[in-house]
Amino acid sequence: MAKRKKISLIGAGNIGGELANLAAQRELGDIVLFDIPSKADFAKGKALDLAQNGAILGYDVKITGSGDWKDCADSDVLIITAGIPRKPGESRDDLVGKNLPIIRDVANNAKAHCPNAFVIVISNPLDVMVYEFQKVSGFDPKKVVGMAGVLDSARFACFLAEAAGSSVKDVRPMVLGGHGDDMVPLLSFTTLNGVPIANFVPQDKLDAIIKRTRGGGGEIVKLMGTSAYYAPASASIVMAEAYLKDQKRLLAGAAHLTGQYGYQDMFLGVPVVIGGEGVEKIVELPLTDAEKAMLATSAASVQGVIDVAKKL
Repeated sequence: MAKRKKISLIGAGNIGGELANLAAQRELGDIVLFDIPSKADFAKGKALDLAQNGAILGYDVKITGSGDWKDCADSDVLIITAGIPRKPGESRDDLVGKNLPIIRDVANNAKAHCPNAFVIVISNPLDVMVYEFQKVSGFDPKKVVGMAGVLDSARFACFLAEAAGSSVKDVRPMVLGGHGDDMVPLLSFTTLNGVPIANFVPQDKLDAIIKRTRGGGGEIVKLMGTSAYYAPASASIVMAEAYLKDQKRLLAGAAHLTGQYGYQDMFLGVPVVIGGEGVEKIVELPLTDAEKAMLATSAASVQGVIDVAKKL
């Protein structure tokens, strides 16, 4: 008899709750909403609310709140949001010292309780957190990915559709690099249903949109006083669904590089194919010299934070 999949969400805050909501409505599998023991009742309450919501909307999955890692045992997918979110005036890199001990604890528990899971990391600073998770857990790098590229590409697409006066459904964006102010929106691989985006948006507006995309997370933090959660959750669920349903989706994600694009032993945002085996392929795009230079700047920023993490 077929067994339902199991999805554990590590962190029951804003993103965790929206992740559970989306996963339940898509009926991707049974859900464990996990948080630290002092927040276990909060996780249980949110899970109960979502379960009752299922009685209204008609989704048929089991949703459990927990503060015990044993409840996450044998998960098929692990999505990690655990950590302290950004506050106004903070960069993602400012969080490295705060969130490094948290991701290390999560990695050790994941290794002990759900060693076969496909892992999606959302916690910031993302590229360093996904790197640290993989190193500490020892998971196959193909089973570990960072969410950010889908989110950054979505922000890029949103702004481009508005500028072009087009449906966002027709924008095909691509954003590479680290999840930070040096990310690389690729105009050469961004189209409106196959037609280069430059045919619809003048260069000065494109330059402004690239700048806004790079600061997209900070713009929301400044407005709300905390990090975004609807779009990050949706981005992660797209990746989880691609794995669970073996969809072979081509998505931008922070993947482990072993020479691709000229970089070794780091997680960096690149186009990847996600299917039933995890990150099944890293796609190398022919970049222009200007794009290569921007990617080098982004990679250097990521490596700088990795070097800081190694000392902590």
